[in-house]
Amino acid sequence: MKKNLLKISFCLIFIFVLYYFMLPPINLSDPSFWLFMFLIIIFCFLIFLMFSNNISFETIINNKKVQKNRINYIVLGSIPIIVGLIFIINIINSPLFSSKSYYERINVTNSNFNEDVPPVDFNNLPLLDKNSSIKLGDKVMGQMTDLVSQFEVSNNYTQINYNNDIIRVTPLEYAGLIKYFSNRNKGVAGYITVDSVTGESNLIRLEEGMKYMPSSFFFENLYRKLRISYPFTIFGEVNFEIDDEGNPYWIAETLKYSGVGLKKEVTGVVILNPIDGTSKKYKVEEIPTWVDHVYSANLIIEQLNSWGKYKNGFLNSLFGQKDVVRTTTGYNYLTMNNDVYLYTGITSVSSDGSNIGFVLVNMRTKETKFYDVAGAEETSAMASAEGQVQQMNYVSTFPLLINLDSKPTYLMSLKDNAGLVKMYAFVDYTDYQKVVVTDVSEGIVKAAQNYLGGSITSGEEISKKITVDSIKTAVLDGTTYYYLQSDNEIYRVSLKVNQNILPFLATGDNIEIIYKKSDINEIISIE
Repeated sequence: MKKNLLKISFCLIFIFVLYYFMLPPINLSDPSFWLFMFLIIIFCFLIFLMFSNNISFETIINNKKVQKNRINYIVLGSIPIIVGLIFIINIINSPLFSSKSYYERINVTNSNFNEDVPPVDFNNLPLLDKNSSIKLGDKVMGQMTDLVSQFEVSNNYTQINYNNDIIRVTPLEYAGLIKYFSNRNKGVAGYITVDSVTGESNLIRLEEGMKYMPSSFFFENLYRKLRISYPFTIFGEVNFEIDDEGNPYWIAETLKYSGVGLKKEVTGVVILNPIDGTSKKYKVEEIPTWVDHVYSANLIIEQLNSWGKYKNGFLNSLFGQKDVVRTTTGYNYLTMNNDVYLYTGITSVSSDGSNIGFVLVNMRTKETKFYDVAGAEETSAMASAEGQVQQMNYVSTFPLLINLDSKPTYLMSLKDNAGLVKMYAFVDYTDYQKVVVTDVSEGIVKAAQNYLGGSITSGEEISKKITVDSIKTAVLDGTTYYYLQSDNEIYRVSLKVNQNILPFLATGDNIEIIYKKSDINEIISIE
């Protein structure tokens, strides 16, 4: 009796310790749950053998009585049986038999770039990437002498739309076990915000510290708190965000699988208050609008690749590969309409250095739009920008895709070895050989003017009838432009706008135009 109690005690202790560190969901569709179960079965099996028949571990395999024990065979045999069943279930749920369901994981609709993406606003353009934000955040932390010895800055740096400002936000973390014990009663002092437009960085101190953090220990650890509160829920990525009042929260994806670990999909989020540990579970359609990151970027990319791969079935994805496409290497974020969008290019499976188009995905709703505009891959544009200043060994950031002069255009920063931005580069999306770089000291607006070869137009389209007072022509980058003067206003129009009218236009002619206002107004339609 005592021996049986001892064996059971050892197993229970092992289960508790293993669960404490592994934190698997109690969910049959999660692979970590089955790993957890197999480890328990193997450990308890060995414990029961070790305390049975007075045998040692070395003689377990050779002991004929043990080998003939029916219970031992059942326990050991359950593992390959379970593995076999999981294998069969996953084969049935794999793209081999369910390619259509993989293709339909994300709903992609065709759309028009100029209708969806507003003209770039240089006063609200997130020029700072994550690496630059990290440097600014570390600089702010270094100035807080009372905190720098106790806390460190997390590398989370989630890009969010905060009251129409584009910022990155990241929490402080405990700087180790000793610092945790000395500060756990007060909690983590605050979080850092970095304005992605201006670079302004601030440490926001909280009246009441955050206790439930990834760097916390024991039952205040964020992931342990989530698991204990929701033992059956499968969690994905966890991001740090703030609401419209600046209150901090952890946003944890909740997931479901088909089979065991296949075809991952987001079912909602758990929003956890790191100060008091309270949390609430939301379905996708119930999530508050201030939350910007519901779907992780990795999951979006995975689903886009399934959409591009299995359109015409599983066999076509391997052999004929008709209409098979994939995402390009890397992605970036755009902020529009109070939401954050993931941008990435779509290219063919054959590496030809060009995109067949690109997608924008709403990170809160997963609304996905495809823009059928052929152009250069992001890496090609980056290499082209770096080639303009190759003697300086500057490194390009991943491009921002902007609407400049009603055209999709790549915008990149060029950094030196210290990570400092030295130049801005504009690259034509459709022709990556058209590159203009400008020193950062001249400003982003001047850089855009250098690229366009003139002033920047507004986004508003104006209709007007004018009388031509004078006409002059000029050729820029192989394109003929007509410069018209009327009532002391100057207008510019490309020959491509209307080749039937412009060559025959004369002084005194009356024309009806649609233009965008600027120092030199840009005509986009003429009759």
